[in-house]
Amino acid sequence: MGKVSLKGVCDMHVHTNPDLRLRAYNDFELAEAGVRVGARAIVIKSHLGFTVSRAAMANEFIRRTYGENTGFTMYGGVVMNKVIGGVNPEAVEKALKLGAKVVWLPTQSAKRHLEKMGQDPAKGIELVRDNKVVPELQTVFSLIRDYDVTLGTAHVSPEEAFTVVEAARDAGIRKIVITHPEWWVVDMSVEDQVRLVRDYDVILERCYAQNMGGGKYKSNLPDNLAIIREVGCRNVMVDTDGGQTENPHWELAMEEYMQYLADHGVSEEELTCMTRTIPYKLLGIEA
Repeated sequence: MGKVSLKGVCDMHVHTNPDLRLRAYNDFELAEAGVRVGARAIVIKSHLGFTVSRAAMANEFIRRTYGENTGFTMYGGVVMNKVIGGVNPEAVEKALKLGAKVVWLPTQSAKRHLEKMGQDPAKGIELVRDNKVVPELQTVFSLIRDYDVTLGTAHVSPEEAFTVVEAARDAGIRKIVITHPEWWVVDMSVEDQVRLVRDYDVILERCYAQNMGGGKYKSNLPDNLAIIREVGCRNVMVDTDGGQTENPHWELAMEEYMQYLADHGVSEEELTCMTRTIPYKLLGIEA
């Protein structure tokens, strides 16, 4: 395969300004980058709660600047960190009514995140009690099911992920994404990833690079290629988790990621599956 094209791609995990950490692009700049390369959609994510209202403003900006027919849409979601009260069904419901497409479990408020960062995990949000998900999470699952949106596992531990995923499937949730399982904070083994795919038909979100601390990033590309070969393209989604000033701008990171896969034997059909077919289905959109 020659040079890859970003036409029609979708990335369901990008960070933007405004944020407490400086990001490479603000919402409008990222949307412009999406239009520039012919992307179909981007989902913006923030550890500070909602992004759905910001996505709506970015879409209005694009409409006024570039017209009605760009073919690009920005989407948002909600992260269940302490900033919104943790596992808060009322907040999740409001986000869904505003058009949120992804509901993420806790990130920086996850017990796993705190533990890996050398902080007290007891201060994290409880998701599992006595080997069952907490009642308020069951309520959130009902909302996710009824609105037919995506559940992202965020920064939970592998042990929590198995309990949560099983409960989510039992609650009727169809769209489940294991968020960057390769990141050292999540630190999910390949065996666990394979088991989740085999037993629950989840999507593994494999991202461009991972934060190793101190502003240093490690490329995930070789490991991403390996997991695609292990479980197949139909259960892997290519996302960047982009937006860091230390990494290439979003469109450059996405192109580099896709080109690496293409140069190492991943077919155009497989790339289309991981960058278009899977996220389109998760977002409930058409080409």
